[in-house]
Amino acid sequence: MSEITPRLAAALADRYTIERELGAGGMATVYLAHDVKHNRKVALKVLKPDLAAVLGAERFVQEITTTAALQHPHILPLYDSGEADTFLYYVMPYVEGETLRDKLDREKQLGIEEAVRLTTDVADALEYAHGQNVIHRDIKPENILLHNGRPLVADFGIALAVSAAAGGRMTETGLSLGTPHYMSPEQATGDRELDARSDVYSLGAMVYEMLSGEPPHHGNTVQAIIARILSEDPPPVSRQRPAVPAHVDAAVRKALDKTPADRFPTAAKFAEALGNPAFTLSHTAATPAAPAGPRARQPAIAIALAAVAVLAIGAAVAGWLRTTPKQVFRVSMAIHEDAALTEQSTLRIAMSPDGRRIVYVGPAASSPLNRQLWLRELDALSARPVLGTEGAMSPFFSRDGSAIGFFTGEPGDLRVVPTDGGPVRTIVTGGADPWGGDWGPDGRIYFTGPDGHLLRISPGGTTIDTVATPDRTKGELEYDFAHVLPNGKGAIVEIWHSSVDDATIAVVALATGAVTTLAQGVNARYLPTGHLVWVTSDGMLLAAPFDIDGMTFTGSSVLIEQGIAVDPDAGAGQFAVSETGNLIYEAGSATGVAQLHWVTRQGEATPVDPDWWGAFGYVALSPDGRSLALTLSGTDGTHVWVKNLEGGGLLRLALGAGTFDRPTWTPDGTSVTYRGGSASERGIWTRRADASQPAERTAALPEGFYADEAVWSPDGTTLVIRGQRPGTMRDILVLRPGTDTVPRELIATAQEEYSPIVSPTA
Repeated sequence: MSEITPRLAAALADRYTIERELGAGGMATVYLAHDVKHNRKVALKVLKPDLAAVLGAERFVQEITTTAALQHPHILPLYDSGEADTFLYYVMPYVEGETLRDKLDREKQLGIEEAVRLTTDVADALEYAHGQNVIHRDIKPENILLHNGRPLVADFGIALAVSAAAGGRMTETGLSLGTPHYMSPEQATGDRELDARSDVYSLGAMVYEMLSGEPPHHGNTVQAIIARILSEDPPPVSRQRPAVPAHVDAAVRKALDKTPADRFPTAAKFAEALGNPAFTLSHTAATPAAPAGPRARQPAIAIALAAVAVLAIGAAVAGWLRTTPKQVFRVSMAIHEDAALTEQSTLRIAMSPDGRRIVYVGPAASSPLNRQLWLRELDALSARPVLGTEGAMSPFFSRDGSAIGFFTGEPGDLRVVPTDGGPVRTIVTGGADPWGGDWGPDGRIYFTGPDGHLLRISPGGTTIDTVATPDRTKGELEYDFAHVLPNGKGAIVEIWHSSVDDATIAVVALATGAVTTLAQGVNARYLPTGHLVWVTSDGMLLAAPFDIDGMTFTGSSVLIEQGIAVDPDAGAGQFAVSETGNLIYEAGSATGVAQLHWVTRQGEATPVDPDWWGAFGYVALSPDGRSLALTLSGTDGTHVWVKNLEGGGLLRLALGAGTFDRPTWTPDGTSVTYRGGSASERGIWTRRADASQPAERTAALPEGFYADEAVWSPDGTTLVIRGQRPGTMRDILVLRPGTDTVPRELIATAQEEYSPIVSPTA
């Protein structure tokens, strides 16, 4: 229980006996309580103290009483409300069962008939409330209780009551009324006068998730979600689930129209369309353009020639920066096929400090690795190869632009070549990982070592200094993509934990090695305007004012651009900035939206399902070839799913907090083993593929130990693990579940070991 419970219990003792905490949301903490007077269980919701302080008891109780008169079979009634010892509370019936969120977390998608039925019932409740001039404002799966299979809408009018009681002071609470994934565009932009059509949009977003398994818009930040709500049309739900009837698909699309006037005017009209097989859209403008599936890496780079801080948002961002809006120029740079960008799991692009040149990783016919650096002047029509850079990765310019640094592998060399041509010098031999580098104002080069440490070396010296060491107890594995601040006091790094979804941006104090986390996201850069820019894992470029002396943010972040390509394996956002304010980025899919294919030995590829697209990660085929275990990235991270290839839907195996990935099948094909979990519960898990039993931790890893992947021996008695102990390279280990308590070494060399596979006769 929370610390305030004893005081709260004492304040309400004459009316309610608090039994236990049920959960907490953005506005309130929910308790199971006993109604002393009526001898019944109730759900007691207590507003957060900071919110209560802003609202004031008298105004809140006055506003909430307007919702107490709502009486409908699908509306959870309001029993009581009031104030006790500064606590503001309201009371509703305690309903045995689960929320729609619980059901979706378990099943991901609902049957079409069930989804339509639930939506129709909720729409009926909304129609009734709207007739009483009450708008819900927060329709979402968490507010739909399921009792005997029928929905009950909770918290009706609470958001309105809070907003009305607060008047213009909601900003003092730090709260945003409404949940971003289900907000209508007009609610997301802060319009005060919301009507029934806003709830219709939220209901449309909810049924979209019931049918497709995801909300129509998602992202890792509130800003990213709202940006997509305002600027993007979601793909038709039938594209993600072909079985959805055409009339249901059309009804959902109309409900999600960005323009309120083009939506259904009432919830009843929406419900009617869902049940009418003859319903079609009366116009085509609402039909989103069919996505081309995965964004093929085109031989082009988008370049924005303007101050980055005002790119794409114009006057709104200019006001935030207190500057005059500037004109934004945007061009696409065509790159000849012979010199196209080369796929590799790290940074591919860099821009010179003066913004006049770019260097990128392109093809090299003479190199077995088929990559080398190419240099291009922005006023030239073609690029030229940089001689001697075969095998290059992660290029970066020196502070004066006269030299280019690059890496050769993992671990590999750190090398330097003059920008205008000349001999290549090897600065570090076999001790540098290719996760980015930067010249500091002290003339030294900062880079990532093979153990994940942040290192530095003088280009003319031999001594390598350790600047900062990852804290394994916090799940930190590597400090990557170093960017040294111009005052030399700190270096911005990306902290890699287990996946791109939990990567964070931090600043390292160069004098002490102290590390301070700043934000969630991948590689970041500082601009002379006094801002830090970085990319989220879903490709949103954010900027926030940053004090380089205090090495801290001094204001909130804003969205600058979206659609930045992000390499999910390396956590590399494919963008670069110059000191003159130019931004260059590779456009692409941040979350790796792709399609799965069968590929014959002759190289012929056919889709597993032509209508199935997703942010797929690791894929494993069951021993009988009838099912797939795979990872999908969504709004709540990366998780393991199973798909029946003979017509079944998706079934989620991995539940709970953290990132789960690297699925592999047990030899008998009945279960799936995968790694993941929260920082405190990270391990190797196994669960039956039909999800009929809870997941079991197959291996609880020792403190500080990290597992990359695990595969079973053919007899199912032994796990072969690729993993790492603190301060070591990744090795191959074995563990016999039920017998061994810790993994033991099988192959441990001075090199990195990868991808263990056990032969069928082992």
